[in-house]
Amino acid sequence: MSAKVYSAAVVGMDSTIVEVEADIGRSLPNILVVGLPDASVQEARERVRSAIKNSGLKFPATRVTVNLAPGNVKKAGPVYDLPVALAILIASQELKPKIPFEQIMFLGELALDGNLRPITGVLSAALLAKAKNFQAIVVPKANAAEAALVDGLVVYGAGSLMEVVRHLIDEVQFQAIPPTVYDLNSESGPQSSYDFAYVQGQDHVKRAMEIAAAGGHNVRLSGPPGAGKTLLARSLITILPPLTKKEMLEVTKIYSSIGALPENAPLISERPFRSPHHTSSHVALVGGGAIPRAGEVSLAHRGVLFLDELPEFPRHVLEALRQPLEDGTVSIARAAGTMNMPARFMLVAAENPCPCGYSTDPEHPCICTPTQLLQYKRRVSGPLLDRIDLHVSAPRLTVEELSKEPLAEPSSAVRARVASARSIQQERFQGTALFTNSEMSSEQTRRWCPLAPSASSVLHSAVDRLHLSARAYYRVLKLARTIADLAKSESIAPGHIAEALQYRSEDRA
Repeated sequence: MSAKVYSAAVVGMDSTIVEVEADIGRSLPNILVVGLPDASVQEARERVRSAIKNSGLKFPATRVTVNLAPGNVKKAGPVYDLPVALAILIASQELKPKIPFEQIMFLGELALDGNLRPITGVLSAALLAKAKNFQAIVVPKANAAEAALVDGLVVYGAGSLMEVVRHLIDEVQFQAIPPTVYDLNSESGPQSSYDFAYVQGQDHVKRAMEIAAAGGHNVRLSGPPGAGKTLLARSLITILPPLTKKEMLEVTKIYSSIGALPENAPLISERPFRSPHHTSSHVALVGGGAIPRAGEVSLAHRGVLFLDELPEFPRHVLEALRQPLEDGTVSIARAAGTMNMPARFMLVAAENPCPCGYSTDPEHPCICTPTQLLQYKRRVSGPLLDRIDLHVSAPRLTVEELSKEPLAEPSSAVRARVASARSIQQERFQGTALFTNSEMSSEQTRRWCPLAPSASSVLHSAVDRLHLSARAYYRVLKLARTIADLAKSESIAPGHIAEALQYRSEDRA
């Protein structure tokens, strides 16, 4: 006799349906698992055997064949333990379900005593179950709150294999987990020890960071050591608006797929801030591996990716950022297929102007030779710099600026202006997949960034003098659109174009 139970396989950020089939033969006792399983799935044979016996159930003393379909999808991880055990029990008629189980998805790792352990990728599987019209999903209790993030899906949290069996034979029914409540309070900012109030001086840099936050633009900060570049970058997260419900699900899905959700926190409610070290490999930065997993650019999705000491990163690592900066996704190609991972983040890069750090500092003499300066500049390619919207210089602070009282404008005040500009963009992009101005394509930029003759004249003159590329031309337009939104202006004025152009220091150089 054979039986079929439904489960799910996490492939990259998404999931696909897996049919767990079990067939009881008449040969010598043996368990055979087919369907492209990896080593961890093959090891499930012994976990399932012990879990069934230690739960007081009878394991068939014959040949058991387990098939994980479709056979062209790599099966990895212990997520199939529970459905394999149920399929074997049903096929051997040790378990005779009294309730329909064909519209229930099962996931979970079994301990040897039959208890269920937490797994990764539950949110992705729950979203798939909802999309495929499954009535319910059974997951380990530790993952129940995560699965309950999906509206309109009945979620059951099980503690052991025996609890699931009793539910299927209608002996003891599960209590459905109530839907998780989203905290969309826009008044309170993220919990952080950083704040713009603690950044004295650097008013023009803080203005650039405000523009970047309002439109989701990329920023490059250059200045001598101790100018406050790192403090400004880490304070940026405090002026960003709160995540929307859709963004929360996107970010949580990424962290769930690699098992990086914080303990006792099934929902990522604050924008991520990632700061990888400059010794990170390109796989760590953009993702990949034999079993592809998310890299730093995906973990920073809808948040901030901070690259401190930008020129110290290997050149080939930085070049890998070109696609995610342009498209907002990372495509990882492997022999088994291509996977797309979301990577819509704000890049904040900080660097010294030269190897010693003092070429722009009037107080410290620079000891770098012209050759060293040239080699240092060549560490970051022009095409990568062309994808950064704002290039800002952070000068040394004077004693008067450092000791100035009172404190500067707090992040809460800046955050209110940013949220107002973002609300204008939400209304503008209603009905599209766009969130911010920086995500507009060239066609959309032409549609939503019309220029008056006077503003067009300023931009055309700058393009001729600065020899701007086509990419830079559209990025200036999008930046000007954000500046106009901050000013609550429907049209883009010459002043907005002029302010956007002043942040193209690389082109002026």
